[in-house]
Parts: sequence; structure tokens; C-alpha cells
Amino acid sequence: MLNKIRSSMKFFDTKDIYDLQKIFRINLVNSCSGFKSANLLGSISEEGIANVAIFSSVTHLGSSPPTLGFILRPTTIPRDTYKNIKALGVFTINHIWEDIIEEAHHTSAKYSEEISEFDMTGLEPEFKGNFKAPFVKNAPVQMSMKFVEEIYVPSNDVILIVAQIQELYVKDELLQEDGFINLSKGKVATINGLDGYSIPVFKNRFEYQRPKDTLINL
Repeated sequence: MLNKIRSSMKFFDTKDIYDLQKIFRINLVNSCSGFKSANLLGSISEEGIANVAIFSSVTHLGSSPPTLGFILRPTTIPRDTYKNIKALGVFTINHIWEDIIEEAHHTSAKYSEEISEFDMTGLEPEFKGNFKAPFVKNAPVQMSMKFVEEIYVPSNDVILIVAQIQELYVKDELLQEDGFINLSKGKVATINGLDGYSIPVFKNRFEYQRPKDTLINL
């Protein structure tokens, strides 16, 4: 049975992966980890130029304090988001939803730092209260973030940015009585690999799981 399963699947070992054509390898490895979060990070330069960029690596790190992290590629080339975060210490995280997928994806284009991606897309900046960094208007979930620390990962030459949630905005219809945010109701997108987008459909929730008393007969 095991051989039959293997024969119906493509197989790659480490050597195979390194030997692959570059674009194929990039697409393969970026896709194999599963669906990823799709977010727009808003920041602003010391000169007041608003920046917005797409990221697929935002992840939960802890609830107390409320902490999120995301991965930055090497900073040997200009990274406006990183530069702005280090300069001002704040940024925003905004969930991408179905209606803005194309505009959101275009923020991955490499514009010079004096050009705002807001001006080059249909995305609109939104400033709330005294928070310096721009939100993305109409995003179903918006978070203002405060930079905490950066952790360099030498094995892959990347940086983990750690930040704490300062403010959290959630559209009313998404928030349930127990605090659960039903992202499906907001048509929030996910990213498959580098350039594939999906709109997940909510299926079910399950109670906290405890060990069973008996084995399942296989």
C-alpha cells in the first residue's frame, strides 16, 4: 500500500530541490507550506510618505502580550517597510479581502521610496487617532502595531520582526460572542505560494480536545 501511495505522488529529496530550475524551485517551496495569511502592512517614512506592501508571513506569536511577527527578506536591497518601521517604530497590519486582491498584489512592485504605493493602486490610506502609520481603508481587520524587536535568522539570512498589537479594529459582522473572528464573512484572502489567491469558506469549529479513553480501531 505504501508503494502505491508513493507512486501516485511526485517525490523530491534535498538534492532534487537544489537541482530544480530556479523559478520552479521558488514556486514549489513557497507553496508546500500551505495557505498563508494575506496582509498589507502600512508604514510611513520620516518624510511623511505613506508606504503599503503585501506580506504573506504574518503569524501569531502570543496572546499576552498580544504579539505578531513577520519575516523580512535580506535588507541588502532597499526595504521601505523595514526602514520605516525602524525609524518610527510603528506600522499597521490590514487583512486583504476579495475586492482588492489585484491592487494588493501590485504593492509587491519595486517602487522608489519617494513614491507611495497608495498612489499607484486603488488602495486608500486611512489615519486613525494619533497613530502615525496609515491603515488600509475598509479592511475588515486592521491592527496598529508597535515594533518590539528583530531576530536575525542566519541559516536563511532573514529577519523576524516582532511587534505588539496596540489597537485592533474588527468589522462588527465578523466578531462572534466568544471573541472568534470569522474571517470568511469578510471574504478575507489567503495566499498560495507567491501569487495564488483563495477566499476560504468557513466549515466548522471544534471544542478544546482532550485525550480519549480508548483507542480507535484502524
